[in-house]
Amino acid sequence: MSAPLLSIDNLRVRFGDTLAVDGVSLDVRAGERVALVGESGSGKSVTALSVLRLVRDAEMTGAIRFGGEDLLAKSEREMRGLRGSDIAMIFQEPMTALNPLYTVGDQIGETIQLHDGATPRQGRERAIALLARTGITEPERRVDSYPHQLSGGQRQRVMIAMALACRPRLLLADEPTTALDVTIRAQIVELLLELQRDEAEKRGMAVLLITHDLNLVRRFAERVAVMEKGVLVESGAVDAIFESPQHPYTQRLLNSRPERRVLPVLPIAPVLLDAKDVRVDYPTRLPGFQGWFRRGRFKAVDDVTLSVRQGETLGIVGESGSGKSTLAMALLGLQRISHGSVQFQGRALGDFRGREKTVLRSKLQVVFQDPFSSLSPRQTVERIVGEGLALHRPELDAAARRAKVIAVLREVGLDRTALTRYPHEFSGGQRQRIAIARALVLEPSILILDEPTSALDVSIQTQVLALLADIQKKHNLGYVFISHDLQVIGAMAHRVAVMRDGNVVEAGEVEKIFANPSDEYTRKLLAAALNS
Repeated sequence: MSAPLLSIDNLRVRFGDTLAVDGVSLDVRAGERVALVGESGSGKSVTALSVLRLVRDAEMTGAIRFGGEDLLAKSEREMRGLRGSDIAMIFQEPMTALNPLYTVGDQIGETIQLHDGATPRQGRERAIALLARTGITEPERRVDSYPHQLSGGQRQRVMIAMALACRPRLLLADEPTTALDVTIRAQIVELLLELQRDEAEKRGMAVLLITHDLNLVRRFAERVAVMEKGVLVESGAVDAIFESPQHPYTQRLLNSRPERRVLPVLPIAPVLLDAKDVRVDYPTRLPGFQGWFRRGRFKAVDDVTLSVRQGETLGIVGESGSGKSTLAMALLGLQRISHGSVQFQGRALGDFRGREKTVLRSKLQVVFQDPFSSLSPRQTVERIVGEGLALHRPELDAAARRAKVIAVLREVGLDRTALTRYPHEFSGGQRQRIAIARALVLEPSILILDEPTSALDVSIQTQVLALLADIQKKHNLGYVFISHDLQVIGAMAHRVAVMRDGNVVEAGEVEKIFANPSDEYTRKLLAAALNS
């Protein structure tokens, strides 16, 4: 057999007293697709970043050989010559990886000019060709777009185009589909497979995929390596590992699937939240000359009617741009509606005034998708969780507030040692528990859950879903659960509403909708979920 393109030999990466990667050895051959999987904190991303020497303030020992040359022995100048040319990387979150101040064409073209010596005009022409190759429509126009003007799927395609700009021999893909909708995720997987096969035939391009998405691994990779706590515990052919895993950790990962956790809703359960004919639209400039004088209206949510009873979970699914999050903001009273009404316990949200409105805010709480961006990095957990109490329960003194914070932290699986720590000191799953505690401490009646598990590993996701189910059972809460993961909705929701282009195209009991969808769009979503 030929020598490996990438050979990681007994790699150890240490941050102070913490050993993040402990003796990892892994080979990737030219034209091969290898997946590195594990939970958050397992060391998989640190291993990938070590290949490019992008790990700061770390002590690295062992060897990382690329094309027979030890990367750990190279100078920083030599590594800059390799990054983006021979070895490229697709990062997990393109919105933070792309520079918001430059067009996507400038950012792709910069790589081409730097490594291939192209002129700005040549860089732009190749950027347009790359955008077209990665499936972006109207590439001649999109090349001048800024990252915020593109959807999540389009931004991820831009990242792929940038990574392929200089025809790398090795592509590192770090969670490239984590936060994407099922249909977009399926498209990105197909795109990566197609591009890798083309490049493998031309230059033997190999892919090292870092992910916690086991469905993606099974569909994309040829070999898989499993990491736990910095150690490579098992590796082999994908089919062999999935059919007969040997290590208990691998078995646990493969068995981490959302289980249905739905209790029947009492027939006498009152309706807590009721939306009728809700419409949200925004003014938009019309195309052409008349746009300077007259404005059109963009309907983000169009005549949506739904309700949530006490103890019930309503799932809302749909692709990016379908109106899910806009609808959530309208249900919370944080988004002005153009038509219709939203009522809480039979009373329109707009009728609440003064102190009543403050009480309403405590009864309608939200948990966001990314706890790291929704939790203040400058505040301790005690202040984050207790902040709402200071506003809504001013009669409580400091000792009583702390007691309630400790109690709610205990309820979400954290102890009092978390009080003085900051969000960055916790794992992703722990941060989401803190976000849930912050909402729960005010004793709400309704929780709006906006993609609360999409960025979590499968095993952590299972734990958080179990926690949410237990909380609902204990407090008889109503949930509005927004997600693009149909497995999660199937596990958690009593009823589901399918949204497309601001409209609810289909709604009903989860089992009936999933078993026999009547709308073509719902069938498309379900098919994409099965194939992703």
